[in-house]
Amino acid sequence: MKKTELVAKMAEEAGLTKVQAEAALNAFVETVKEALAEGDEVPVAGLGKFEVRERAARKGINPATKEPIDIPASKAPAFKASTALKALLKK
Repeated sequence: MKKTELVAKMAEEAGLTKVQAEAALNAFVETVKEALAEGDEVPVAGLGKFEVRERAARKGINPATKEPIDIPASKAPAFKASTALKALLKK
C-alpha cells in the first residue's frame, strides 16, 4: 500500500478529507520520530509499539578486504507487533 492509498483509506474510514487525513498521518509520523529521537517508546493499542533498540559494539569483517573491523555501538528504531495484530495475521 502506498502513502496515497493509505491516506485515501484513512479519509474514507474517518470521514475526513484527503488533505486532513494526510495532515493527521504526517503529524503521527513526526510525533513518533520525535519521541524515538528522545528515547521514548510509542505504544499504539491494537497495533504495537515503536521503540529504540541498542546494538552493542562488536567485531566484524570487511567483506572486500577480509580484515577485521570494529563496529561501534548504535541505536536503531524497531517495531514490536501487538498480540492482537499477530493473531489477525495468523488467520
